[in-house]
Amino acid sequence: MESPDLFQNPLRRWRAGKRRPTVLVKELHERDRRRVVKHFLGLEASDRLLRFGSMLPDEQVENYANGIDFTRDMVFGVYNRVFKLVAVGHLAFAPRDASRGEVTEKERVAEFGVSVSRSARGKGVGSKLFERAAIHCRNSDVDTLYMHCLSSNKTMMHIARKAGMEIHRDYGEADAYLKLPPANPASVLQEALDEQFATLDYTLKANKRFALKWLDRLLGRK
Repeated sequence: MESPDLFQNPLRRWRAGKRRPTVLVKELHERDRRRVVKHFLGLEASDRLLRFGSMLPDEQVENYANGIDFTRDMVFGVYNRVFKLVAVGHLAFAPRDASRGEVTEKERVAEFGVSVSRSARGKGVGSKLFERAAIHCRNSDVDTLYMHCLSSNKTMMHIARKAGMEIHRDYGEADAYLKLPPANPASVLQEALDEQFATLDYTLKANKRFALKWLDRLLGRK
């Protein structure tokens, strides 16, 4: 008989639907960098190609992850039930470039990149990360969100079309952008609640992982 889970996450019972569990997206910080690096290095070759647009060697992938500025950009993640980071969304901000014909009068624009481990596919994780990035842009007075990817990246193309983004293709690559409405009290509240639920979920998973490790040491298990 399978032993019961003594450290069940109550959010899974309360927020999960019958068909698909709720995807909780949490803002990541400097303390999560090691797991971000591990996530990127753990992507399969085809996924690494789609995420970075070319087959970067491990050293360049590490340099990219270690170069993320958590004080300037926003990084979001999804942790699975065993506290493994299975998806990362990087929302990078940049000044508006009039020479590119930016479709905004705001001072900044944002570009979004996402990667999802194979174990977390088919659960809407990429779309949830995009939704979290979009609402953060709205609440940060950024009204234009860009995505750049290979045209063969079906997942990103699906996310772009689902979000109603305008897509431009050129030489095997695609640029898409989405015009966002301004912030309102509902969008501010939604982002705050999403982060609170995700933080509680993160804390419960972290404590469960610590407790299980302590129990294994107590019982002499490796």
